[in-house]
Amino acid sequence: MTERELLGLWATPVAAIVLPLNVAFAADYLDVAQAQRLLFPDATTFVDRTVTLTDAQRSEIRKRAGVRQRSATQRVWRSERNGQPLGWFIVDDVIGKHEFITYAVAISPQGEVLGVEILSYRETHGGEVRDASWREHFDGKTLADPLRLDRDIPNISGATLSCRNLVDGVKRLLVLHDLVLRHV
Repeated sequence: MTERELLGLWATPVAAIVLPLNVAFAADYLDVAQAQRLLFPDATTFVDRTVTLTDAQRSEIRKRAGVRQRSATQRVWRSERNGQPLGWFIVDDVIGKHEFITYAVAISPQGEVLGVEILSYRETHGGEVRDASWREHFDGKTLADPLRLDRDIPNISGATLSCRNLVDGVKRLLVLHDLVLRHV
């Protein structure tokens, strides 16, 4: 066997080892039912109230939240305990750096964030947004709060885009609540 043939045999396995290192990381942490139980532990029922938004509503959300509502359909459940409303459970997606982050937000009937959970994280970096100590900064926030990264929600070094887009997403869902859900 020639030297060139030997090099060809050696180089092929190395390329096979190096290429998979660039594959995106994905982790599913919770399904919808698990997140519902975490965010509304006293609920006896979750009523599907998925919302279909008009173009005018989507435009108003963009105007008030500063970010667009990508889809006209938003997955929403009303949380109830023995027929009494406890709040709203909303599942949404935002872009991290390249991939979607699927998260859920619990909002009280009065429009206060009760909690945020990360359901799926698909990025290679920035998964620290799943840390409870960071997500707790959303608790109690309303539209009266600035909801700005580095102002009332701290940034996480190495996860800036994930942090920023989650902050923007939560603000967008608070506008959705104010515009649509509080009237349902």
